[in-house]
Amino acid sequence: MPPRSTVADEIRRLALRLFDARVTFGHGTDNAWDDAAALVLHAAGLPLESSTEVYAKAVTARVRERIRGLARRRIRDRVPTPYLIGRTFFAGLPFKVDRRALIPRSPIAELIEARFRPWLAPGRVRRILDIGTGGGCIAVACARYFPRARVVATDISTAALALAAVNARALRVRTRLRLRRADLFPAAGEGPFDLIVANPPYVGTREYAALPLEYRREPATALCSGRDGLDAVRRILARARTFLTRAGILIVEVGNSDRALAKAFPRVPFLWLEFARGGGGVFLLTRAELERHAADFEGALDD
Repeated sequence: MPPRSTVADEIRRLALRLFDARVTFGHGTDNAWDDAAALVLHAAGLPLESSTEVYAKAVTARVRERIRGLARRRIRDRVPTPYLIGRTFFAGLPFKVDRRALIPRSPIAELIEARFRPWLAPGRVRRILDIGTGGGCIAVACARYFPRARVVATDISTAALALAAVNARALRVRTRLRLRRADLFPAAGEGPFDLIVANPPYVGTREYAALPLEYRREPATALCSGRDGLDAVRRILARARTFLTRAGILIVEVGNSDRALAKAFPRVPFLWLEFARGGGGVFLLTRAELERHAADFEGALDD
């Protein structure tokens, strides 16, 4: 008869295996212990938000077999943990995830939780646009944190929009969330918006080729955006002002392409936001700033 094993024992063993295998983290966890905990809790049928009291629970042979199967896919196939367990958290909310869309991990979650203060007065926000919504994490979270606002979310992928619809229903915001298949911006009649949020593709060709396998398990079209990673961002900058209210703001995540963007538009006063929980590469521009530099943005589209 095999020795008794607890949830904590299984987490410890799997964490060591993940560490030794040098898997890449960054899809909701940043270390082997948290990654292993998510997998073991899932295999045991326990909530991801379980308290540490469950660590003393005994693990059956059937659960151990499930853990081994998940470990094989995580280590051998380099599948990110959220894809293996089918869910993750974003802005404190649970989301269904699968390979139809990127795994939610944007630092923009922190801005949503703060309701974009101090740059917006939350009570005055009535319309929000989320560009490149993927599985709907930003759009759905905005709808939850701004219960009086209507949200429009766009994506070029019908598969991703279908996943976003599932999350909108599960989190009960579908009556205030319109999902639109579009290449960045919706039809002109959808606006104007008090806030435009975008987490578009921003990975360059060379950078994508060097990414760990875990990231290449996600949809390439949601990551790649031309040679320098800025193709989509240039188009957003060129058109965003026409979709904003007079006091509206644009917030865009560009990740590691932040330096390339600042170099491409040296005269633009990008406000690079800071995050208490880490992350970066997110800028803010007002409509007035977008209008002031409209010629720069439109000229960049012709290059």
